[in-house]
Amino acid sequence: MNPSIKKLGEIAKKDTKTIIGLMSGTSLDGLDIALCEIHGAGPNTEIELKEFVTKPYTTENKKRLSAISSINETSMEEVCLLHSWLGNYHGQLINEALRDWEIAPSEVDCIASHGQTIYHLPKIQHRQENMPNATLQIGDSDHIARTTGILTIGDFRQKHTAAGGEGAPMVSFVDRLLYTHDSEERILLNIGGIANFTYLPARNNSQTQTITTDTGPGNTLIDMATRQYFSADYDKDGAIAKRGTVNRKALNALKADPYFKKPLPKTTGPELFNLKWVDRLLFKAGVADIKPEDLISTLSKLTAETIAETIELVLEKEAKPAVYISGGGIHNPVVRNWIDELLPEYPIKSFGEIGFDPDAKEAVLFAILANETLSGKGFSLDANDPDSPTINFGKISLPS
Repeated sequence: MNPSIKKLGEIAKKDTKTIIGLMSGTSLDGLDIALCEIHGAGPNTEIELKEFVTKPYTTENKKRLSAISSINETSMEEVCLLHSWLGNYHGQLINEALRDWEIAPSEVDCIASHGQTIYHLPKIQHRQENMPNATLQIGDSDHIARTTGILTIGDFRQKHTAAGGEGAPMVSFVDRLLYTHDSEERILLNIGGIANFTYLPARNNSQTQTITTDTGPGNTLIDMATRQYFSADYDKDGAIAKRGTVNRKALNALKADPYFKKPLPKTTGPELFNLKWVDRLLFKAGVADIKPEDLISTLSKLTAETIAETIELVLEKEAKPAVYISGGGIHNPVVRNWIDELLPEYPIKSFGEIGFDPDAKEAVLFAILANETLSGKGFSLDANDPDSPTINFGKISLPS
């Protein structure tokens, strides 16, 4: 037997594994690296976050990645080069983190790599009946495995689309596995570039169903506008939004987009929600001359309102569950306060109260998916349909 295959089998049989989960979101701010200790699999999964760090991307690297991300036309040569380059780069960042933590690569059983999404194209967006849901991530897992010497699992979203899913959001598989409570109704809200949530009915509630959906823009439009008009990566502490005033006419024009009326669940990305989209709708509504700080305030309110309205739509006739927030948006007090105001009957809390560092949640998610790929029985594509396809995630890349 090939020694690498034999080692793979040995790792899969381990009761407790050390797995590094990676996440690089549409904000392109850096690589989240979560070192996890995972015991068991399936409903017996237990996880401990041992270490977490975000390795920031350089300005030059952000520009290279943004030049090929979420746009219709780009250089195929650059896509090809960056696919391999990003794998090596992520491997180097992992090696740096391990040195900082004084952990040898041999102590890590595997790496779970999300990669970098450069285009996300579900049917809801491309509208071609004869074509499947599609999504594309770069950052080759074979290069990560060779650079680190650690078995690497990647291409998670491809398995989701191959089974008929939209490739996002993927949090529900882990949310329902680890965070369904016996009696507490919960919403696990992640505000990343795109905002999404999972509604988890309590185990003693047999009348309602789990649902996971994107709501629309999270930080992505705020970050894009902040970069364009204020030469900053993001609106730190919501300071720009606080100086501005929400333009209600502009906000209503943005919320009139058909996406917000589409049935749930649904997914989206910066391919739809970008500054060209904003400019087009504001021009059509006659408010194209909005001041930059008012635009940031209006986009922040757009995020808060579309999150709150989607939650209310799902929970229209149900008890008001606790909302646990994770992702970068948790650090924006303007968005956070507006969500509090829009959902006054919902207890709004940090995900850290039931889990771990809320900034690490998505990276940890992929570590758990990797653990299931190695040792679990897979996930039902639809939590509410026992006959839906069962999928295991990830392409396995051996280090040698």
